[in-house]
Amino acid sequence: MLDPSSSEEESDEGLEEESRDVLVAAGGSQRAPAAAAREGRRDAPGRSGGSSGAARPGSPSPSGLSEGRDEPERQLDEEQERRVRLQLYVFVVRCIAYPFNAKQPTDMARRQQKLNKQQLQLLKERFQAFLNGDTQIVADEAFCNAVRSYYEVFLKSDRVARMVQSGGCSANDFREVFKKNIEKRVRSLPEIDGLSKETVLSSWIAKYDAIYRGEEDLCKQPNRMTLSAVSELILSKEQLYEMFQQILGIKKLEHQLLYNACQLDNADEQAAQIRRELDGRLQLAEKMAKERRFPKFIAKEMENMYIEELRSSVNLLMANLESLPVSKGGPEFKLQKLKRSQNSAFLDLGDENEIQLSKSDVVLSFTLEIVIMEVQGLKSVAPNRIVYCTMEVEGGEKLQTDQAEASRPQWGTQGDFTTTHPRPVVKVKLFTESTGVLALEDKELGRVILYPTSNSSKSAELQRMIVPKNSQDSDLKIKLAVRMDKPPHMKHSGYLYAVGQKVWKRWKKRYFVLVQVSQYTFAMCSYREKKSEPQELMQLEGYTVDYTDPHPGLQGGQMFFNAVKEGDTVIFASDDEQDRILWVQAMYRATGQSYKPVPATQTQKPNPKGGTLHADGQLCKFYADRFQKHDMDEFISANPCKLDHAFLFRILQRQTLDHRLNDSYSCLGWFSPGQVFVLDEYCARYGVRGCHRHLCYLTELMEHSENGAVIDPTLLHYSFAFCASHVHGNRPDGIGTVSMEEKERFEEIKERLSSLLENQISHFRYCFPFGRPEGALKATLSLLERVLMKDIATPIPAEEVKKVVRKCLEKAALINYTRLTEYAKIEGPAEKETETMNLATPARKLEEVLHLAELCIEVLQQNEEHHAEGREAFAWWPDLLAEHAEKFWALFTVDMDTALEAQPQDSWDSFPLFQLLNNFLRNDSLLCNGKFHKHLQDIFVPLVIRYVDLMESSIAQSVHRGFEQETWQPVKNIANSLPNVALPKVPSLPLNLPQIPSFSTPSWMASLYESTNGSATSEDLFWKLDALQMFVFDLHWPEQEFAHHLEQRLKLMASDMIEACVKRTRTAFELKLQKASKTTDLRIPTSMCTMFNVLVDAKKQSTKLCALDGGQELRSQWQQYHSKIDDLIDNTVKEIISLLVSKFVSVLEGVLSKLSRYDEGSFFSSILSFTVKAAAKYVDVPKPGMDLADTYIMFVRQNQDILREKVNEEMYVEKLFDQWYSNSMKVICVWLADRLDLQLHIYQLKTLIKIVKKTYRDFRLQGVLEGTLNSKTYDTLYRRLTVEEATASVSEGGGLQGITMKDSDEEEEA
Repeated sequence: MLDPSSSEEESDEGLEEESRDVLVAAGGSQRAPAAAAREGRRDAPGRSGGSSGAARPGSPSPSGLSEGRDEPERQLDEEQERRVRLQLYVFVVRCIAYPFNAKQPTDMARRQQKLNKQQLQLLKERFQAFLNGDTQIVADEAFCNAVRSYYEVFLKSDRVARMVQSGGCSANDFREVFKKNIEKRVRSLPEIDGLSKETVLSSWIAKYDAIYRGEEDLCKQPNRMTLSAVSELILSKEQLYEMFQQILGIKKLEHQLLYNACQLDNADEQAAQIRRELDGRLQLAEKMAKERRFPKFIAKEMENMYIEELRSSVNLLMANLESLPVSKGGPEFKLQKLKRSQNSAFLDLGDENEIQLSKSDVVLSFTLEIVIMEVQGLKSVAPNRIVYCTMEVEGGEKLQTDQAEASRPQWGTQGDFTTTHPRPVVKVKLFTESTGVLALEDKELGRVILYPTSNSSKSAELQRMIVPKNSQDSDLKIKLAVRMDKPPHMKHSGYLYAVGQKVWKRWKKRYFVLVQVSQYTFAMCSYREKKSEPQELMQLEGYTVDYTDPHPGLQGGQMFFNAVKEGDTVIFASDDEQDRILWVQAMYRATGQSYKPVPATQTQKPNPKGGTLHADGQLCKFYADRFQKHDMDEFISANPCKLDHAFLFRILQRQTLDHRLNDSYSCLGWFSPGQVFVLDEYCARYGVRGCHRHLCYLTELMEHSENGAVIDPTLLHYSFAFCASHVHGNRPDGIGTVSMEEKERFEEIKERLSSLLENQISHFRYCFPFGRPEGALKATLSLLERVLMKDIATPIPAEEVKKVVRKCLEKAALINYTRLTEYAKIEGPAEKETETMNLATPARKLEEVLHLAELCIEVLQQNEEHHAEGREAFAWWPDLLAEHAEKFWALFTVDMDTALEAQPQDSWDSFPLFQLLNNFLRNDSLLCNGKFHKHLQDIFVPLVIRYVDLMESSIAQSVHRGFEQETWQPVKNIANSLPNVALPKVPSLPLNLPQIPSFSTPSWMASLYESTNGSATSEDLFWKLDALQMFVFDLHWPEQEFAHHLEQRLKLMASDMIEACVKRTRTAFELKLQKASKTTDLRIPTSMCTMFNVLVDAKKQSTKLCALDGGQELRSQWQQYHSKIDDLIDNTVKEIISLLVSKFVSVLEGVLSKLSRYDEGSFFSSILSFTVKAAAKYVDVPKPGMDLADTYIMFVRQNQDILREKVNEEMYVEKLFDQWYSNSMKVICVWLADRLDLQLHIYQLKTLIKIVKKTYRDFRLQGVLEGTLNSKTYDTLYRRLTVEEATASVSEGGGLQGITMKDSDEEEEA
């Protein structure tokens, strides 16, 4: 506030006129207020007092105006603005001081503390520190991954930064986004015994809170929360005063001056002010009705309705005021009808007779405290005698003090009494105990009678006591205190002279009490002593009180005032000026008169008996001078009924909203409970129309929203619905008046709001990032539907809303894709960037499009995750969101097609792009096989067919060349042994697709083929076929017909390739076997085992590579073809086993042919026998050994071990052993059958016994079943050899040297 100066004094008149222009209400033009409002729209809250050096710059002026001229205009604008704010503050503090319409709401949602830029940066640092391992928080890998995703996607998002900058983001929003993110992750985790997923969620949230708080803020946080949470709670009056000082830019000194001048601490003054205001509003309505000066309404008949609205609103306020209790424990009297003499024409309550008070209606209740301290001057009683006091209020009970010795008569005893006498009589007596035997009563030593009033001194004083005659205590005194409390509804009391025409018809001094019976009923009552009911009373309703000059004809009293009413005048006089001022002020509040009495202290002279001004009167003059000095008097005395409260409230609400949006809470435009309370009270008390209030509110909220602030659409919806119901005449409380201005403003706001909502829906990804504020998108869609309605009762067709939303989402697709490409640096406004894009290599273009596709998928996934709430407003929202996605992909198609066209022919690097897009699209029920999805398929169908064709020819070529050059060495690591064949490149996909010729084995390959000893060619073939099928499978082709075609073709290819592999392997096996030795030196080579394993692998792979997963019909058709491959492999295996067994049997036949030399009767046998016998006479000739048998047994055992170790299929090995054993026994049996008539040579017998027994034992150890081992052939052999053994034992003296067919392990091992 500027200090007064001479220049200001000279322009006082001009300033007053300008202030009047700003504040004039009824019938005045509002152009000046509007201009003032525009000039000082946003500056007041930021300036201390509204006029310091931080003033805003002057508005732009036409060229030619100098700075010297602009400065006075700026100062003048500031001064006008300051006056408006001070006047507003006067009304606001009165609303706070004595509310009678509104209360601070307790059911409002608590707003969370908002985050600012510094806190967001600190939060990023804390989460980065956690990810870097710089904190003490222990966490598992899953939680770290969740935090990393949260940090990268959410915290680092520019949308979150913008939301924080706009002030619409709280810590709770950050926590809820993290919670929503981890819920999906935790639900996808496998179940763990003993650990529920709810426990995991709680643990993760606790860790998040620990990261969020940080270690250094653990102590600071509680203090900060305690200090900042105040405005969301119920505020005291002092806190409300302080808040609105900040809102309106009022200095502390200005507040103090206004507080004292308005007597805000005086409830009676505030209630009287309200009564005066209500009377003024009714008078204004009467004037308007007489002059027929109404606002312009949409219908002529609304003019009378408007008057009725004014009356009913004032009646309601009167009823609210009347409903306030005057005091606790006060009289129960309440007026049955609200009736004022001035207002009878407007209230129209029927009965015009005033309701008269009876004397019993104004009975008061007083509390008296009598404290007896001590007695002085007691001489007539011996020091050791007992004395005591009694006390009583006449007409009531009697109390007694404790006993005391006469030498020390001190008590300090308090007695509490209640009485209904405004002028009670208090009696205190002093007694001493009587010692006489016949004495019936104690002796009274003295007494004192007091006549206290509520204005009497309450401190302890010495009172002279009345003593009996002939008493020695002539100077007996008692020290006591009498405190008489004033009831709350007793507004003033004291002695006055009075004379009237209807009451108090004699001029005399009486004791008067001003009693408030209810908020609108006061009475002046005169009382006599010891009477609870007044002697006479006068209701003050309709009277006007004022100061008057002295009346020389009336004796008694010095300072005069009167109460005047039609047909009655009552003159009062007090003994001093201060008492008169207090009486007039009290009666002024009680009468509710609009005229404010002003004492003429300088001109009025006291009655001849003399008297001077009291010091309090001088103090009042001092304060009055001070108010004038600070230019406050005009604001305090301004008549609220003559001011434009619609304009003033608009400023108040605007400044309050600015203050609210700049405080520490994420309010989203919602006022705090204290602010709602003050605004509600202001509107009710000063008659601000609800429609005007909400229209202004909508205007301010939309302006803030357009400037980037986050505003809750539910709040917009609430205000818009109120205005719409008012304008369309569909209010819940009935049809009300609607002015043309309200209707025009509503239509303007409706159009503006529609544009705002459509813009928000078009920018839904940025206006409601990550679904914050919660439910905002749903509320926006619902509000848009309401705004599009022509009137509040007729619903709009769903198709019209859908059409508008579809148009918004089409714009949203373009907006989202444009910003995404800017983010991905695909498109740029600079020419150099465009040239760089054009010159980029195909690989670079493909890489960028792939990255862009990932970003597009992430955007659409976030849309589905965070913005699916729209379906709660409209069931068709998902369909429109799908259309939005199609439009979004259509924009992406241009970039994708450009990049794919730049790729060289037969380049397969684009398959990852298809996989990425197709995997997303096929899992979305609304986008699967949609327009973009089909376009994607059309592009890649030729590529897939071309790729499969080339792979088929290359695999066939590699099989042909591979088997020609095959060494049949077993391989375990196929990556080191593949043939170096020039084949077309295949895409380097993340799953199961090799890069030929130079590629690394996939991770699954080692475990799958760890035990494999196949050939390099076969392993290469099977791996390529599997990789090709896995590649096509991983494409997950969405069109079923083409997918089945691809699958069938690959299965046929695999069947043909495996068939060729099997045939080539059998041929190679047969050739290899023919070259093998037929003697016991034969050992199965590794290459033959490898061939055997190739067939085993072919059997296994055919089940996987050649089986179709189609329907029943398709499988039945395919089974016939697939069975041929299985039959081919089985027959080939059988043939190979037969060939190998035949080879083994031929070796046995060679051994038996050697034994044939010892047949009885043969030439060779005779020579051998003679030679041995002749030589035995002279020397010790060695007998034939078991070398032949041992050599054969070693042959069998070693080949068994080779087959068991190197052939991978146990079943085939067991079949081989079964056939080998059976055929071997048959060959021996046939050989013996040819010699049935001959006795076996001892050497033959020993060799056969050893071969048969060892063969039996070895094959039994290899797992040949008992049924095969103990066949009929073996039984025949066993019996023949046993007989031969017995015969040899008889004929040969030396026996068989321990070799026998009996089951014994004693024979020597050769």
